[in-house]
Amino acid sequence: MGKNKADEEAKKKPQTAEDTKKEETTEQAGAEETKESGAEEKEAQAKADEDKDVSGETGAEDAAEDASETEAAEEAEETDEAEDDTDEKAGDKKKFFSKREKKDKKDEKIEELTDRVARQMAEFENFRKRTEKEKSQMFETGAKSIIEKILPVIDNFERGLAAVPEEEKDSPFVDGMDKIYRQLLTELENAGVTAIEAVGQEFDPELHNAVMQVESEEYDSGIVAQELQKGYKYRDTVVRHSMVAVVQ
Repeated sequence: MGKNKADEEAKKKPQTAEDTKKEETTEQAGAEETKESGAEEKEAQAKADEDKDVSGETGAEDAAEDASETEAAEEAEETDEAEDDTDEKAGDKKKFFSKREKKDKKDEKIEELTDRVARQMAEFENFRKRTEKEKSQMFETGAKSIIEKILPVIDNFERGLAAVPEEEKDSPFVDGMDKIYRQLLTELENAGVTAIEAVGQEFDPELHNAVMQVESEEYDSGIVAQELQKGYKYRDTVVRHSMVAVVQ
């Protein structure tokens, strides 16, 4: 109790100037420490706020970048879809033109073959007509050659029958020769051989061959007055011209 009492007394003793100065120094130091501590806290808080702002800006930038990337991805997807649609349309168009081109080539080939067939048919028809004409000409030439060889026989028949006397014309021999002569003429007529009319007809150089001129009271000038040798035609072709005498 004596010690506690001494301390109380010591506390109650008036402070000296030195002690007062020490206390002021201590209080000032504490105030400065408190001020520095507050400044540090403010600086730390400011730094934290700055970090927060930076973090917020970074998050916003990241969000903006993510949104931009998403929008770009969507635009790229839409572009791809548009390109696919365009490619599909181009493919359909290409297929259409390809089919049309094939159809045009097919129609062109059909037209070419049709034209070729028509030409071949026309050529065959011309060949057939030409062949028939050549055959007809060959036949007519052959027939004309045979007729030319038969005509002198007919001439001899006519001369022989004309030389028969009147009293012998009714004889069986003469009658038989006359029948053979007429049968030969009939067969020639059936084959297309006909005699050319001459006497009393106007002279025609296509049918008649004038060998002499005569005077006639019966016929006018330019008319055939006499037939010296009979002419013949095979159909429309003259085999032999008539040998005639024409009135002056």
